[in-house]
Amino acid sequence: MQDGSDKDMKQLNEQMNLGAFVFTFGHHFAAWRHPGTDTNEIISMDFYKELAASAERGKLDMLFLADSGSIPLSDAESSARFVYPEATAVLGALAAITDKIGIAATVSTTFNDPYNVARRFSTLDHLSKGRAAWNVVTSTKEGDALNYSMEKLPEHGSRYERAREFLDVTNALWDSWEDDALLWDKKAGLFADKEKVHLLEHRGESFSVLGPLNIPRSPQGRPVIIQAGTSPAGSRFAASGADVIFTACEDKDEAIRFYKHVKGLLPEFGREVGEVKILPGLMYFVGATEAEAKAKEEEFYELILPSAGVTYLSRMLNVDLSGYSIDEQLPDIPLEGNTSRAKIIMETARRTKQTIRELGLHFAVARGHMKVRGTPEQIADVMEDWFRSAACDGFNIMPPLLPGGMGEFVDQVVPVLQRRGLFRTEYSGNTLRDHLGLSRPISQFAASVETAKEG
Repeated sequence: MQDGSDKDMKQLNEQMNLGAFVFTFGHHFAAWRHPGTDTNEIISMDFYKELAASAERGKLDMLFLADSGSIPLSDAESSARFVYPEATAVLGALAAITDKIGIAATVSTTFNDPYNVARRFSTLDHLSKGRAAWNVVTSTKEGDALNYSMEKLPEHGSRYERAREFLDVTNALWDSWEDDALLWDKKAGLFADKEKVHLLEHRGESFSVLGPLNIPRSPQGRPVIIQAGTSPAGSRFAASGADVIFTACEDKDEAIRFYKHVKGLLPEFGREVGEVKILPGLMYFVGATEAEAKAKEEEFYELILPSAGVTYLSRMLNVDLSGYSIDEQLPDIPLEGNTSRAKIIMETARRTKQTIRELGLHFAVARGHMKVRGTPEQIADVMEDWFRSAACDGFNIMPPLLPGGMGEFVDQVVPVLQRRGLFRTEYSGNTLRDHLGLSRPISQFAASVETAKEG
């Protein structure tokens, strides 16, 4: 067992992992206003086909879709960023038009039940032959609560307690069928070995679930678990049960500290440092020359309305900033119960002394994620530096404009990484766990039986 020391924090893998983060028309705040964006079909299968084809051509690990439970109507530009198709429905379509790439989606534990989510992702894992992943989140917006028969969001701590129980129950449901439970003995008329299909009989604070799941164990055993959060509660939650952690970090030294911290937590939960992949978000502006990349970035900046940036900050902070002058510094805002993204905004405001206008523009571009511009080689240089410095296990790439920005990264940056031996040239396995270098988990019920036999 490794203990998270500096020695252990040396990069374990020779090659990085790369996810592709799909976000409406692109990750830049004003992507929908860009002249290259086709807004005729806001939800289009052709759009997702092009994205999937580009990402799979680049041998990326997975396509990841965000999701949201509400739309802010206070500002027309902000609202455009929160028009989402239901993410798992899109994954069902992607499973049919892809062969190797993983497919991941966000589903909140705040407004769902474990049995429904377990069935949904188990089905996707079967249909995709082992390529499904669930991004486990707790909802953070009051507007979400009002759409799900609540007057307000549950308190931050209680949301995480519910999420922990939710994930425990979901994992148990995925494990409720052992791998060899199915018999299909036509002569004897035996469909399955009932001794290898297990009741949960779970009675907890938030959920009561008898089980078992009505779907046999899926190709990955359990779909890959993703978690995105850098708060102390979020870090411990991720260390206890996530396979992949998505982070937002602009500073390499800070990323190194987070990487070491989370990897150091793993032994407490009986896990090795290689069992969790940490992938910070990376927005990029790529050009044949540095000047061309800078011109692309500036073109996007010109599309951001200052008022829309302020509205975006208000949503992230859960505080209405419209009453403050946008040319004054952001006042101190209580962070208790708020999100890790809100904490990043407040820490940046205190460190840089930026005005509300400046902060709005800053976070509207990449939402606190790292941003790189330059030639393919320069972008690859930054990625290699972070990877070699044990600041990450790879990246969750964030094209500023979709679908074309995906193709830019795959056709320009990925070949540079491949030439340097930093990224695969072909898929070596079939499941998302294969791509990530993660082992297939043993059913907890099968493991308990083996332990009892050994005892």
